[in-house]
Amino acid sequence: MSAVSLFCLVFAYFAVLLLVARRTSRNANNDSFFIGNKRSHWLLVAFGMVGTTLSGVTFVSVPGSVGRDGFGYLQVIFGYILGYIAVAAILLPLYYRLKLTSIYTYLEQRFGPRACQSGAFFFIVSRLLSASGRLYLVVNVLQITILDSMGVPFWLTTTVILAMILLYTYEGGVKTIVWTDTLQTTGMVLGLVICAGWLMHAMGLGPLDSLAQMQAHGFTKVITTSIDSPANFWKQLAAGFFIVLAMTGIDQETMQKNISVRTLRDSQKNMLVTTAVLTAVLVLFMFLGGLLYLYAPGAGISASGDKLFPAVVMGQMPAALQLIFFIGLISALFPSADGAMTALTSSFSIDILGVQRRTDMSEADRVRLRHRVHLGFCAIFLALVLVFKWADNPSMFGVVLKLAGYTYGPLLGLFAFGMLTRRAVRDRWVPLVALVGPALCYVVDSNQQLLFGSYRIGLELLILNGLLVFAGLMVISKKQ
Repeated sequence: MSAVSLFCLVFAYFAVLLLVARRTSRNANNDSFFIGNKRSHWLLVAFGMVGTTLSGVTFVSVPGSVGRDGFGYLQVIFGYILGYIAVAAILLPLYYRLKLTSIYTYLEQRFGPRACQSGAFFFIVSRLLSASGRLYLVVNVLQITILDSMGVPFWLTTTVILAMILLYTYEGGVKTIVWTDTLQTTGMVLGLVICAGWLMHAMGLGPLDSLAQMQAHGFTKVITTSIDSPANFWKQLAAGFFIVLAMTGIDQETMQKNISVRTLRDSQKNMLVTTAVLTAVLVLFMFLGGLLYLYAPGAGISASGDKLFPAVVMGQMPAALQLIFFIGLISALFPSADGAMTALTSSFSIDILGVQRRTDMSEADRVRLRHRVHLGFCAIFLALVLVFKWADNPSMFGVVLKLAGYTYGPLLGLFAFGMLTRRAVRDRWVPLVALVGPALCYVVDSNQQLLFGSYRIGLELLILNGLLVFAGLMVISKKQ
């Protein structure tokens, strides 16, 4: 398929999103933007959240990681399942009982305004880095496969795509994203299933035969028992559990959609359905990765990692499959930024600027302020994607998880201390404690060999970070 045809596909897809946005954002206000007027249907939110959770990193990096890690990512998925159950049983009831719009308002009610601002700050940093990294990965694939041949520079590609996202999220926010995410998840799963089916057909294999071949090549290894390895089963299980608690349960982007559902019961159903669908889709992505590594040697393809899936599609698959791949890829692209941009705008407006508390502003003034914040985050996204392009890391999947260990740890420590203790903290010292935790983690991470010998810290860096912040809060706390 020609680059021009694929370029037209991108804009046709965007036109559909813009049409959905136009219909859903009628009579939208700040309440619509922040929590969808609490009228979102739980099943739509559940299915759409799969696309938001997976994004372009999963679409490209998880299949590419099978050659290195086998099916070891299943260890993390087991932890995810436990984490989602905990979010549904513990955190959602808290958020609904307090009737929160921003979940970091809980920290203000529990500790004080500095704690709330600290939580919002670390969420903003976390989401800016992780979402822009995911966005970069997919934009870079589009650039290499389509736009380089057309002479379009990377910065212009990124600017146009972010402008597209800005257009369809500008007014409706969550009210619009609930619908667009459902469309995008459908496209992503469709691309996954059809590409996997074509690879099996091309190699003359059925599902069971494919698994047997993968096992023979060592791609199906799941459990790592060595305690020194970052991929140790218990480390990965715990990391998966705490990643979901941090990146879902105390993350404004994902919780913003969950609390847009009318009732707690429906929100909990949404979370459990999301868990089931997400688990199935992640297993399919690893299965696809195994198929790609079985197919590539016979086709003379030496690519690996993030570059393998695009290389097989563009070098071997027919035009119709390339079209489906790009539908899936584009479907992974937009949720990487639309929900993040909306949640960042919400958190900054509510938690940092206090837009809902200000009595000196009319509703029209609040909307204008929110628009300016939204534009500002769009510009920051552009700058960060260009930085990731300059850095050119070979695997964004590992980068995103590494960043999460540093930036979500303070949130984990703050929420854990608030829910597990009854102690009050000296609010003015909370920002310092929240900064010291990640700084100490960096020192530990940089000196692993000196401190631990052959033992290596992996995803459990997030847990260590949370514990350090928890301990710091205990130091600055007192009995109620």
